[in-house]
Amino acid sequence: MSAANLQLPPGFRFHPTDDELVMHYLCRKCACLSIAVPIIAEIDLYKYDPWQLPGLALYGEKEWYFFSPRDRKYPNGSRPNRAAGHGYWKATGADKPIGHPKAVGIKKALVFYSGKAPRGEKTNWIMHEYRLADVDRSARKKNNSLRFQGNYQMEPMSEVFAYMTKPF
Repeated sequence: MSAANLQLPPGFRFHPTDDELVMHYLCRKCACLSIAVPIIAEIDLYKYDPWQLPGLALYGEKEWYFFSPRDRKYPNGSRPNRAAGHGYWKATGADKPIGHPKAVGIKKALVFYSGKAPRGEKTNWIMHEYRLADVDRSARKKNNSLRFQGNYQMEPMSEVFAYMTKPF
């Protein structure tokens, strides 16, 4: 579905809070529940440079939203591989818990560096990565899905919710 195919009312703005992003979009996606307006594209954002991503988004002018798999640096490890396009995403700052009183999700800020680590050149592209807080990443089932603590399942494609902002 493209942005032109979305049936949005005049004056529609998509500016969800962190809690709304995690509870109404990421949790629903991970539980294989439908989202009322399919406004968030599913892509592997680590295959692209950040300046290519706005053209792949379903909606947005200065901010774009994506569901994306979280690639692993090592097959049996939990360390993420954030190499992307002609560079890499580097985490910056502290993780922010989302949800109260118990954290449901985690928000992480990342900055894009062009080139190879550790000598990459910092750019002005920023991404906010949202992921669920209580996902057991070590317990893989036969069908390659991940498990929540409990009996819920989540497809690997839905593990990360990324929010991109236009460079300043």
